[in-house]
Amino acid sequence: MAITTEQVKELRDKTGVSVMQCKKALEEAGGDMEKALLILKKKSTEIAAKKSDREATAGVIVKAEKNGFALLLTLRCETDFVAKNADFVAIATTLANEAIEKGKAAAEAMAPELISTGIQKLGENLQLGEIVVMEAPVVGVYVHDGRVGTMVGLSGGNQEVAKDIAMHVAAMNPEYKTRADVPEDAKTNVKALFAEEVAKSGKPADIQEKMLAGKLDTFFKERTLLDQPFIKNPDQTIEKLLAANGATLVGFVRVATA
Repeated sequence: MAITTEQVKELRDKTGVSVMQCKKALEEAGGDMEKALLILKKKSTEIAAKKSDREATAGVIVKAEKNGFALLLTLRCETDFVAKNADFVAIATTLANEAIEKGKAAAEAMAPELISTGIQKLGENLQLGEIVVMEAPVVGVYVHDGRVGTMVGLSGGNQEVAKDIAMHVAAMNPEYKTRADVPEDAKTNVKALFAEEVAKSGKPADIQEKMLAGKLDTFFKERTLLDQPFIKNPDQTIEKLLAANGATLVGFVRVATA
């Protein structure tokens, strides 16, 4: 039977795949729309399997928020070109909304079919990355250019402060919340590195000791969130910003596509 333009358009509207793929599926199905959908679904699964071993090193990070919960979801692809594609971002957003409404497991269950269709349409390997969830009395979320996503949880304060700190975390990439959170092996390794450097100075032992203490202090201040100068006001540390707003840091998360 002859396949009409209206049939092709209807199938394309339902699947988003190319006109040619829709026409072929309808021809194979003898014009049966439901059968054509099943054919496209089967082909998308086959295409996804063939592309599954290709590296997905690019991607996008999207956010979702609801009633004291927030999450960041990463969807990966092969190139930056696809990472900026509206259909690709829409898949990520759909999965993030599913996760915030029904939980991570629901999004993970939804992902294979959405991703298979996306692979068929976009021609690249797509993979669901991490889904990171934060719960706190106040949550601030920030995503920069789809490449870096951060969440900051506070007790006290307000969402504006939380989001400001989330922006700070995106820019400054702290490794630790407080100095107490630095692992002992990290302290030992850094101390050994700086001790060797200080020893080459030829200064007296007591001066070397002060030099070493200063280097360690500077090194860990740069990597500890509460000690870092706030990017919007370098005269104020994050710890002082929190205190000024009656807030306590519950936690922070930073994820990036690369």
